[in-house]
Amino acid sequence: MKKHGKKYQAAALLVEKTKEYSIKEACELLKKTSTTKFDSSVGVSFHLNVDTRKADQQIRGTVVLPHGNGKDVRVLALTHTKVDDALKAGANYAGGKELLDKIVNEKWFDFDVICATPDMMGEIGKVGKILGPKGLMPNPKTGTVGPDIAKMVSELKAGKVEYRADKSGNVNISVGKVSFDENKLEENIKTIISQILKVRPQTVKGQYILNLVVHTTMGPGIKVSHSE
Repeated sequence: MKKHGKKYQAAALLVEKTKEYSIKEACELLKKTSTTKFDSSVGVSFHLNVDTRKADQQIRGTVVLPHGNGKDVRVLALTHTKVDDALKAGANYAGGKELLDKIVNEKWFDFDVICATPDMMGEIGKVGKILGPKGLMPNPKTGTVGPDIAKMVSELKAGKVEYRADKSGNVNISVGKVSFDENKLEENIKTIISQILKVRPQTVKGQYILNLVVHTTMGPGIKVSHSE
């Protein structure tokens, strides 16, 4: 069994294990239970009553956090004709087949996410075996494939994040930093909760969110009330 350090143990004492906190209370506690010297990330973890083996119970999509999650997302925009639009919108890199060749030949991955116009998908599909395992394949379901490259880039740079339930029904997503104002953290957390509720499969019976916890990097989990 993993033994936690003194800082973690001290932080854990501030959290009542059996209590379910309001989002506001949880945000206040997040500040107090951060145990790192650096600006810790704040995460939200859901355990959902879904069976992701069933096509209609796969939880996946994107949501724009009103205040971003504090991470500087490096965006690669793949497009034949809208390179200037992508760069003006804030893309770190923009281009066509030459950038795909760079990925293949130079093992270049100096970016966090790829968005693309539909005309590039044929070329991108050829390198799917490289991008797929790294979770970098653009996908219409996550809003990273479409004709409006500028809009996709702008949303990604502004705080658009992807969520996905794993085979056990768990969803983990970063929603900010400890240094964020408590109100901003609260708004971001409420936004992702609202989104998860919005995509509840119609075939799910009974309680949908089985457990909801917020936490900092290496900090203790804080349960959030389901009634919220």
